[in-house]
Amino acid sequence: MSFIRKLLADRAGAAAIEMGLVMGLVTLAILGTVIGLGGGVTDSYNNTAQKVADATPKAPGA
Repeated sequence: MSFIRKLLADRAGAAAIEMGLVMGLVTLAILGTVIGLGGGVTDSYNNTAQKVADATPKAPGA
């Protein structure tokens, strides 16, 4: 019974668990931002690629 009381009173891993939770929340925030901005960035790259393709001279006979 004293082992269980010692185990419940031990707070040595609390900081590690808190840090893990904070890191998890930061990861979710970054992931949400990347997913949210992904479509706009993709459209921007595609628009730029199309403009470059339109401005590039075509090879003769192509």
